[in-house]
Amino acid sequence: MDDEAEVPEPGPASSDSGRERRWRLAIGADDEASSALSSDDKKLSSALDALYGDGANADADPRKRRGGLGRSAPRVAQWMGDIRSFFPAQVVQIVQKDAFERLNLKQMLMEPEFLKAIEADVNLVADLISLRSVMPAKTKDIARTIIADIVAKLMQRLEQKTAEAIRGALDKSRRTNRPRQRDIDWPRTISANLRHYQPEHKTVVPEKLVGFMRKQRRLVDLDEVVLCVDQSGSMASSVIYASIFAAVMASLPVVRTKLVCFDTAIVDLTEELSDPVEVLFGLQLGGGTDINQAVAYCADRIERPTKSHFVLITDLYEGGNGQDLLRRLAALVRSGVNVIVLLALTDQGRPGYDQAMSASVAALGIPVFACTPDLFPDMMAAALRREDIGAWAAGADIKLIRAETEPSSQA
Repeated sequence: MDDEAEVPEPGPASSDSGRERRWRLAIGADDEASSALSSDDKKLSSALDALYGDGANADADPRKRRGGLGRSAPRVAQWMGDIRSFFPAQVVQIVQKDAFERLNLKQMLMEPEFLKAIEADVNLVADLISLRSVMPAKTKDIARTIIADIVAKLMQRLEQKTAEAIRGALDKSRRTNRPRQRDIDWPRTISANLRHYQPEHKTVVPEKLVGFMRKQRRLVDLDEVVLCVDQSGSMASSVIYASIFAAVMASLPVVRTKLVCFDTAIVDLTEELSDPVEVLFGLQLGGGTDINQAVAYCADRIERPTKSHFVLITDLYEGGNGQDLLRRLAALVRSGVNVIVLLALTDQGRPGYDQAMSASVAALGIPVFACTPDLFPDMMAAALRREDIGAWAAGADIKLIRAETEPSSQA
């Protein structure tokens, strides 16, 4: 207590009050009776207790009479508004995820009031897509608007980097005085314009630009990228990101992009890539997994193996014929297809996967690893250049699956 008496202003009483406030917010007990909590504190504690409080044992402990949000959409919407007012978006998304899991709130996604209040993210897109077949028409319209908004934000985040990473290689053997801004050779431009140096501005004002000419590539010369994506329930976030990347790449005139999604059925969404929202609404999240069947479908449509890149995005939990799957992947490699297996394409990058199957795939010489959306453009650019993806992954501090049973860092 003597140590506490020496605490500088605001003094021991205020310090004790602050300590009590933090404890009461943490344990959520007798909030209404405490003078340590302000009205906003009590509102925050009530919102958290609705999710994390023990409503099941209210009779045994009268202090825990809250807990549970009931089935009223307006009440849940108000609760989501309270949560959003107290926490930043990332924390709100964590709380929402807990609410879906602990209180089974997925049925609330069919309520317009709830959709208007919720904090949107990739996981919400997955939930909305999986529930769209049972949504009322009014709710479905709101869901489509929310999905379109999330897609637009993700496109803004990912599009420029993807385009820059994948855009056609420069032909540095030929020069032009009318280069695009990104193709300007600045050292040569500065050297050619030194006589135009402006002392008062301490800079060179170039009279002419020197840059690189781009290679002109005919359609028949274009590399082909086939994204084959597992749309079973565990891969929901990955298939959403993959669909958006496919839409971005399809807009670039330097590659030909195909998107094939699968569970036990196959959906070829290549023709829908001009509208990523329609692509997402074409997904059928959930169900089993037949990877072998999907690989066979894609293999039949690869016309020029040495110009093709096959990116299989799956956790490798095969519900079909595993031995046939390995034989098909080995045949693709032998034919010259650049095969890459991504166990996940998510922000977390920590997938659950079939370790035995992933080790067997790695034994074929196929790089097997998880990738975050921010690294995917660089990975795809390295693949298009036919670089060693194992070396690229090591440089990006990504752990590859070895031919043994455990993942470890690539040397």
